[in-house]
Amino acid sequence: MSLLGRDLAMDLGGARTRIYVRGKGIVLDEPSAVTIDGRTGKVIGYGADATGDETCWPVSGGLPADGELTRRMVKHFLSKVHRRRPLARPRLVMALPDDSTPIERATLRDVAYEAEARQIRLIPHSLAAALGAGLPVRDYVGGMVIDIGRDSARIAVLSGGEAVATTTVPNGGRTVDRAIARLVEHEHGRTLDEHEAEAAKHHACGNPSHRDVTVRARDPETGQEHEVRLPVERIREAAGPAIESIVWAAMETVQRCPAELTADLGERGAVLVGGGALLAGLAQRLRESLGMPVRRAERPLECVALGLGTCVDDLGLRARLRRRR
Repeated sequence: MSLLGRDLAMDLGGARTRIYVRGKGIVLDEPSAVTIDGRTGKVIGYGADATGDETCWPVSGGLPADGELTRRMVKHFLSKVHRRRPLARPRLVMALPDDSTPIERATLRDVAYEAEARQIRLIPHSLAAALGAGLPVRDYVGGMVIDIGRDSARIAVLSGGEAVATTTVPNGGRTVDRAIARLVEHEHGRTLDEHEAEAAKHHACGNPSHRDVTVRARDPETGQEHEVRLPVERIREAAGPAIESIVWAAMETVQRCPAELTADLGERGAVLVGGGALLAGLAQRLRESLGMPVRRAERPLECVALGLGTCVDDLGLRARLRRRR
């Protein structure tokens, strides 16, 4: 451990932030949320303590959507990890979206430095996800990662530790949640909040034996809550358009790869990571369309954090992968 603080990895996701400590593993896993007092404008809760109607989500697509709130949230999470060492300034490894711009990269660095990190290393998101999923990224054979997060889905084909082709789709878990909310509004005339929609999604996708899901929705005129029963099949139908957009993007990404790499993919296939990897029927739909094996990672929600942790445990890994090219 450094005298100035532990080496850390932070997976700054739109839905959750996870922190990996060298030698310890993942020590923090909390919502990427901030609650603001509507009367005073002051922050009154971060992460697990962020509750209520005034809760906002300052991270989108792995990048700060609100730089100031993201900085304050990151600083809060780092202080929790170093709660016994308030002056600690860690070296920090973070994931950078593969299609990010120089301005976005600079913004992410600024957030980390302003949150008291003394050094930051940015690792391509696709590489972190592949490492966390256990793909042999050191080899020159092809591997495909499909990461479905809260705000978007990222698709990448890697070879020799580098992304050969990438695609980002602006459809993620929240797209499905909104589709479920629209379903309740159109068919039942009720309003479903984001939390209930997400819970319905997880219930429908988590257990294939469930035939229906019960949610609590509000009457828009009276404000009273009522129970609404949703057939699981209707929930899956609502999720269909988002799933199809991911399938088509994955097919297009493969088409942009060299023929020899496509042959490798046909043998090794793709791995699903992120919260959207839990969507029922997604892996099968991708297998049918891509004509290759598709599997869910063993720990899909934690893959990026674990991959970044691999880089924390071996700070020279990224440089060695680059030298091999």
